[in-house]
Amino acid sequence: MVDPKIEESWKSVLKDEFQKPYFESLKSFLVEEKKHHTIYPSGANIFAAFDNTPFDNVEVVILGQDPYHGAGQAHGLSFSVQDGVPHPPSLQNIFKELRDDLGCGIPQSGNLTAWAKQGVFLLNTVLTVRSSEANSHRNQGWENFTDAVIKLLSAQKEHLVFILWGSPAGAKASLIDSKKHLILRAPHPSPLSSYRGFFGSKPFSKSNHYLINNGKKPIEWCLA
Repeated sequence: MVDPKIEESWKSVLKDEFQKPYFESLKSFLVEEKKHHTIYPSGANIFAAFDNTPFDNVEVVILGQDPYHGAGQAHGLSFSVQDGVPHPPSLQNIFKELRDDLGCGIPQSGNLTAWAKQGVFLLNTVLTVRSSEANSHRNQGWENFTDAVIKLLSAQKEHLVFILWGSPAGAKASLIDSKKHLILRAPHPSPLSSYRGFFGSKPFSKSNHYLINNGKKPIEWCLA
């Protein structure tokens, strides 16, 4: 198979990763999966986080787990859903925290592309999923790939904000140089854990405070 279609700046920094044996195995796995199952997001959207936020533009990273597994939801950006799709519970809670943190209105659409265009890299640790089967593409190689992405961002960029929600995302803190980046850890926004410290964690204002203090533009988080 040819290398994946991905935005040019990312293609440049990830070219070695695409040649590794685990990535070849991952591509073979996905080819077989597509023969027998519906996979989300669609092929063109698997690398949407990269396509919407070129390497040089990344300022904030929000790390998710695997894509939404319902029809029409996932489009390649962590926590985001396509226009017209009801907000999943985790996204509802993200918007509530956004309201409480910055006074933003609750947007009608759960599409977070406007964040991505400003430099918010909405990365899932696993980039595909089988329809209706959460976590079905874990341990097939995606974690190796996204760990490499996180390490590259940490090593090659300065003063990024990494927002890590939940235990799996929090474990990625070990890949990030905390001397040159801000790491914000909190419980996952899922209804199962949001009241254990996600609400009140103020990730949006903390991100902007850090960006401004380091001579960068703040993110316009409000979508409504």
